[in-house]
Amino acid sequence: MPSRVFEEAVLPHLDAAFNYARWLTRDEVEAEDVVQDACVRAMRFFSSLRDNDARAWLFAIVRNTWYSRASRRAAALPLDHAADEPADGALDPEAQLLQQHEVWRVREALEQLPVDFREVLVLREIEGMSYKEIAAVVRVPIGTVMSRLARARDRLAAVLKPAAPPMERMP
Repeated sequence: MPSRVFEEAVLPHLDAAFNYARWLTRDEVEAEDVVQDACVRAMRFFSSLRDNDARAWLFAIVRNTWYSRASRRAAALPLDHAADEPADGALDPEAQLLQQHEVWRVREALEQLPVDFREVLVLREIEGMSYKEIAAVVRVPIGTVMSRLARARDRLAAVLKPAAPPMERMP
C-alpha cells in the first residue's frame, strides 16, 4: 500500500522533474539518471514528505541529487536542442522556423546564466512554481528567490536584447 501512495503523490510530477533536471544538467541522458536517482531517494525517504507538497519535495530531491553528482564531475555537457523543438503544425514553415529560432535563442540565453539564476527562472517561468515552492526547493529565503529572479530576468533580457544594426558605411 505505501508504494501506491508514493506513486499517486510522486509520479504525476516526473515529467516536470525531468524538465527541471534537464535544465540543470544540460544533458538529456544525465537528466534521466538524475531523476532516476532522485526517485530512488524519494522512495527511500517518502516518510519525510510534509504538507503533501510532493512536487516541491521531489524538485528539492532532484536538485540535491544533481548537486551531489555535479560535485563529482568537472563539467556539464551542452543541452541537445534538437531533441525537443516544438512542433506546431498550425504554423507555416517560415513561422515555425522563426519560432524555433526564438526558442533556441532563449535556451542559449538561459544556458549563459549562472546556475542559481537559471534554476529559479526555470522553476518559476517554465515550471510555474510559486516563490514559496522555489524557496523550499533551493533552500533559500523567499527574498533571495525574488532577488535572484529579478537579476536573472535582467541578465536574460540583456542577452536577448537585439544587437544594434551595423552602421552603414558612408562613401
